[in-house]
Amino acid sequence: MSKQRWKPGNMLYPLPAVMVSCGVLPEKYNIITVSWTGTINSDPPMVSISVRKERYSHSIIREAGEFVINLTTRELAHATDWCGVRSGRDYDKFKETGLTPDLSGTLHTPLIKESPVNIECKVKQIIGLGSHDMFLAHVTAIHVDEHYLDRKTGVFDLRQTDPIAYLHGSYYVLGERLGRFGFSVRKKRKRPKPDL
Repeated sequence: MSKQRWKPGNMLYPLPAVMVSCGVLPEKYNIITVSWTGTINSDPPMVSISVRKERYSHSIIREAGEFVINLTTRELAHATDWCGVRSGRDYDKFKETGLTPDLSGTLHTPLIKESPVNIECKVKQIIGLGSHDMFLAHVTAIHVDEHYLDRKTGVFDLRQTDPIAYLHGSYYVLGERLGRFGFSVRKKRKRPKPDL
């Protein structure tokens, strides 16, 4: 197998495609689509998003010190893409996409009601990195759509939502499960031998 050497770039794929809602006043509400986001700590729970400085949402998030990460699905793919290619300077994205701003539990920033999972975030630190600023944030609350809770176990099953990912300029629905965490080392149960 031969490989080519390329110049340094961003090749960490696939990435989550999320809609980040921001703004603490209704006239400032906005949605930005972000794929540069991730978990950075578990205790306390923290996440990050990276946003270009010239983006309309950048100053809104910087001034408010908060935002909401809204997970996306097959049903939300069109709105996710639209919010990524249109600017909040020119459009009311909630109105244009038909998405519903809903009350957060710990923030003034709205969450997106149609999203199956909303992650409320309070900015702890902003790190200038060059083309983007990284907003490091504490998770202050999580909202999950009860429709995706297993009635018997109470376990939340995000797979039912058809979550989408971003890969080299395209959106994909996640596919087949290959195994649970630890499957490579888990011992297989021995089946009892039948009595003869």
